[in-house]
Amino acid sequence: QVQLVESGGGLVQPGGSLRLSCAASGSIFRLRTMGWYRQAPGIQRELVATINSGGATNYADSVKGRFTISRDNAKNTVYLQMNSLKPEDTAVYSCYVDHLSRIGVRRDYWGQGTQVTVSS
Repeated sequence: QVQLVESGGGLVQPGGSLRLSCAASGSIFRLRTMGWYRQAPGIQRELVATINSGGATNYADSVKGRFTISRDNAKNTVYLQMNSLKPEDTAVYSCYVDHLSRIGVRRDYWGQGTQVTVSS
């Protein structure tokens, strides 16, 4: 009953920046932890960043200092600001949310992903 739609992906040169957005819609009661993962061709997916309801964040070592995750609760949206991009950041980026329903059921929802390509 919760849908996630990512946007903001595209082609960028090494050292460039990109901002991804993920908007949640549907029967939303409470969004707990939100985050982003990525998957490169032939590579197992990697959890990139998370942000909990209190604003605490966690990052994969590979993106620390370069990526920033944030959320706008009024818009039910999570963002991923990506700076100093490297070719190895090339992947499909997908967002997820840990949702609590009105009847107390927790469930993870995932978006379908947006392509990020870093190339010179």
